[in-house]
Amino acid sequence: MKITIGITDCGEKHPIYEQWVLCQNDNIRIIKLGYKENNLEEISQCNGVLLTGGEDVHPRFYNKPENLALCNPAFMDEQRDEFEWKVCEYVFAHKVPLLGICRGLQFANVFLGGTLIGDIPSIGKNNHSKYYEGKDRYHQIEVFPDTELAEITRVTTGEINSAHHQSVDVPADTLVVNALSEDGIVEGLEWKNPNGHSLTLVQWHPERIEDFQNPFNNRIREVFIQAAGGFSLEL
Repeated sequence: MKITIGITDCGEKHPIYEQWVLCQNDNIRIIKLGYKENNLEEISQCNGVLLTGGEDVHPRFYNKPENLALCNPAFMDEQRDEFEWKVCEYVFAHKVPLLGICRGLQFANVFLGGTLIGDIPSIGKNNHSKYYEGKDRYHQIEVFPDTELAEITRVTTGEINSAHHQSVDVPADTLVVNALSEDGIVEGLEWKNPNGHSLTLVQWHPERIEDFQNPFNNRIREVFIQAAGGFSLEL
């Protein structure tokens, strides 16, 4: 039986996530989850869920209306936010293995009660946005020893890509930071107290890292798919 992975709809970049997941092995089926597909019920078929990158999370979801002025009004989609909130309700209630990438990390943090920085340069930090469409920025990160992320990647330093202008401000109470950029921006979150729910949240885009030997690329996917393969769907 194939492993079914639900990947949230992020528009034109969605095929990049699909190809990245499918190159793990031939035993994977993809379901695109999104409000345009109107298929929330299909989440019950998923052995794992990938929350993709994309638009700014609307500040109303984390009660910081002052961040609205820092968001790009053309780069928000409250219908997507509302749909993915329901996705998270199911995922966390049923402990479906979850991989959150970029916005996906931010959204999971918000869902669990954390908050976001509305615009990184506005607080005096480095620019973490991409250089231009199709050209990600790259920078060094530090992974904290004795974390699940260090166990996954098997390294404590390295280079990742970067294409975001928002980031985690206050982590949810149930989460802990496991990696930081050189200027102190949160690059990864994991459970503070492991609870049997496979959860990997990364701020970078492993699906777009050009070096396939980079431990922040394929190892993220391998561990997620392994967890999904071990997840039994409820009858």
